[in-house]
Order: sequence, then C-alpha cells, then structure tokens
Amino acid sequence: MAIATFAAGCFWGIEAQFRLMTGVTSTRVGYTAGWTENPTYKTICTGGTGHAEAVEITFDPDIVSFESLLDLFWKIHNPTTLNRQGPDIGTQYRSAIFYHDDEQKQLATHSKQILTESQKYPDPIITEITAESTFYPAEEYHQCYLEKKGLSNCH
Repeated sequence: MAIATFAAGCFWGIEAQFRLMTGVTSTRVGYTAGWTENPTYKTICTGGTGHAEAVEITFDPDIVSFESLLDLFWKIHNPTTLNRQGPDIGTQYRSAIFYHDDEQKQLATHSKQILTESQKYPDPIITEITAESTFYPAEEYHQCYLEKKGLSNCH
C-alpha cells in the first residue's frame, strides 16, 4: 500500500471523491502542514494554525496509480484560487499536494507543469507541492462526513 495526501478545499467533498476510486483502500480527513500541534476543527477555522484541511489516501499502486490520483485531484477543485474553494475562504482551504517520496514529488511537479502548459486556466496554478508533514486526523464526526449524512457533495 502507498499513501497520498491532498488539500483542495473542504475535506468532506475531496474525501468522498477519492473514496469512489477503485484501488483506494481507505481515506481519512485531517489537518497538515501547520505549526500547531494536535489542532482541532475549531482551531483550524480560526486560520491561525497554518494547517490545511487535507485527505490522506491509502491506495494500492498495483490497482490505481499516483498519476490517476493526481488526475482526479486536478479535476475536483480550482487550483488557481489562493486560499479559497467555492464559498470556503482561508489558508486552511488552500490547494496543495503533500508528497511522500521523491517519485511523488516528481510526478506532482510534472503534472502541474503539464496542466499549466495546457492553458486550461486563464489564471496561474497556485497549488503548493511540499513534503508531507505530521498528519493530524480530524475528529471522528468529520470522517466520511458526506457518506454519514447521505450527501453526495458539499455545495
């Protein structure tokens, strides 16, 4: 198994999309890339923790490639809006790829370059590509939130 971590706005919708992929064995939402230890949803919402809402994906690379995960990541959010996705505004909603090894870093960087060169977006892609750091799982009620509520998307 391998792990991938992405931030692309509210983690509820992102998690739901990745859970549908064949080869994804589990997901968990949480907080990463900030300076506050053991953050909570309440502290994240202040914007003062430095953390992003993210989804950590465990996947079988023999069934689904990291490149396929990247393809979905780029499709399910707007990578050109700084600290914002839809109605959600704040640094916790930034677009980011948190790579777990050099291969993921290279693949993420290459996919961003290809998307930039495609000129699909009129504005620059601002997605961060940084090394993974401590991932703090969100509170239990956030895990598989949309599924628990019988919803298909956030907005």
